[in-house]
Amino acid sequence: MVTISSIVEIGVGLVGFGMFFLLFGVLLYMDSVLLAFGNILFLCGLAVIIGLRRTFGFFFQKEKLKGTSFFLGGIIIVLLRWPLLGMLLETYGFINLFRSFFPIAFGFLGSLVNISVLNKVMKSWGDPVRNRIIVK
Repeated sequence: MVTISSIVEIGVGLVGFGMFFLLFGVLLYMDSVLLAFGNILFLCGLAVIIGLRRTFGFFFQKEKLKGTSFFLGGIIIVLLRWPLLGMLLETYGFINLFRSFFPIAFGFLGSLVNISVLNKVMKSWGDPVRNRIIVK
């Protein structure tokens, strides 16, 4: 049995509330206050869950600086009350930052529930022979 400390529980709650406020802000036609509050809660929760050092280590890796700059720049743009542009920048940065986690998440979802579309995507990503580019 895995025990979870109360600090990590608080971090999960912060991330959950952050995602809720982000979703609610998008549903209310890009309400900049809700989006900003959701972004702040999400980042604070992430820092509480994995720690400040590991959070900075994740965001400021050399190969992830482009995604980090777009993600954090999008948060700043949302805080300056340009929510549509900020969320577009955040989305692009989020996809660049967490690109390596998507196959793992799709694999988990595909094994959890037999979803044929995800199984086809995972088979095409996971087969190194199909993904190899042959130059003649």
